[in-house]
Amino acid sequence: MQTDVIFRNADIVDGTGQPRIHGDVAIRDDRIVAVGELSKWHGGRDVDCTGLTLAPGFIDPHVHHDEALLTDPGMDCMLSQGVTTIIAGNCGFSIAPLTATVDILPQPLGMILTSSRPRFARFADYRNQLRQTPAAVNSACLIGHGTLRINEVADLGRPADAAELKAMEKSLDQALGEGGIGVSTGLFYPPARAATTAEAIAMARIARAHGKLYVTHMRDEGDQGIEALEETLEIGREACCGVHVSHHKCAGLANHGQSEITLPMFSKAMLDQDVSLDTTPWTASSTMLNSGRHRQATRVIVAESLAYPKMAGRDLADIAREWNTDLDTAMERLLPATGIFFIMDESDVRRILSFEHTIICSDGIARGDHSHPRVWGTFPRVLGHYVRDIGLFTLEEGVKRMTSMPADRFGLKDRGRIREGGYADLVLFDPATIESGATYEKPKTPAHGIKNVWVNGRESWADGANKGNRAGVVLDRDPS
Repeated sequence: MQTDVIFRNADIVDGTGQPRIHGDVAIRDDRIVAVGELSKWHGGRDVDCTGLTLAPGFIDPHVHHDEALLTDPGMDCMLSQGVTTIIAGNCGFSIAPLTATVDILPQPLGMILTSSRPRFARFADYRNQLRQTPAAVNSACLIGHGTLRINEVADLGRPADAAELKAMEKSLDQALGEGGIGVSTGLFYPPARAATTAEAIAMARIARAHGKLYVTHMRDEGDQGIEALEETLEIGREACCGVHVSHHKCAGLANHGQSEITLPMFSKAMLDQDVSLDTTPWTASSTMLNSGRHRQATRVIVAESLAYPKMAGRDLADIAREWNTDLDTAMERLLPATGIFFIMDESDVRRILSFEHTIICSDGIARGDHSHPRVWGTFPRVLGHYVRDIGLFTLEEGVKRMTSMPADRFGLKDRGRIREGGYADLVLFDPATIESGATYEKPKTPAHGIKNVWVNGRESWADGANKGNRAGVVLDRDPS
């Protein structure tokens, strides 16, 4: 048999969680055409995988790269860690549809969308732009409830009135019909904080009508985290809609250990309703600097400050001392800004990661001079630190949580598995050396141990270099 490329002598981890097998994988065009012992097959190119692991390309279900797909289409931060598919539009903020005419966008939408870029009044316009100027990774996008509020609600400090809610429902319905894979909310953030539970249920009902998901950055992940999870589950029940909790965490010193309560809540809810979750493998989070989290954190690093760009990478406490002021005043002077907040406990991180239903995400924001290391290093950190070094779970289980599990949850058909007929999104890595190269001191550092990355059958990353093949396609949710 003749084919385009054959990966030979690989340890194949197929993404299902099943034990690895040793063998070959053949691809033709953008599909996998054979898996197993392929000595009688001939390829236009043979890739020797001796001593290496071949896995499905990793899928990051939670990023904020909506604009970066257009401004940095090479997506080095994703390819370099083996990611071939991303889902944007998270935490209630999507790049489209955006019809608001304000010059300065409310945070955190302003963190992912710069004022110098064209705005997309329809989600279809954004998708068409991605098709015309492809990125190096596949992408799908949620529709942000916060963005819809910015468009339609005259006073973001109050709940939407009946007319505003109807306008948001109409806009969401159109955007989901144009390919949005679900609705996301960020009830934690100021533009949506005043939204009622009923308003969120209304959004979830529109998503359900399209066979799509309600994805949420909950109203609270700290002191009121349990109550916020209860609200989230209520939204799913009332709307009869699948619910996905983003970057589940227990934030703040007073809430360390709370995962011993929240994870059983997930388990119980899963008996009666459609619920899922993802998390990041870090004890620090990152969001807008004036989120209030600086009061809950043991340390805060300034990731970006538009007012004082040279302060990026410095500790907020050091800046406050240098300015002879307190943390709150220093923070206000730095705005608009983003920060990195050390607010989680390692025991909670491990407990949530090892929960059998947890999907891996990065929650990456590719902005600023000193981004969180999760932008470049999340997936190798799981496979290097938590799988190989800590032994939190097996390599097969780790790969499953970043391939078939997100593919199935978000309806990305024929992605996330190495099997005949599947898309040829593949990552070849060395399990003995894979690890995050990114650190809090040097966050924009490629991972170690990633050898090759293929997106839709085209080699996109090899030996530490972007190959320039922008083979990514725009995905929709398959309702089946």
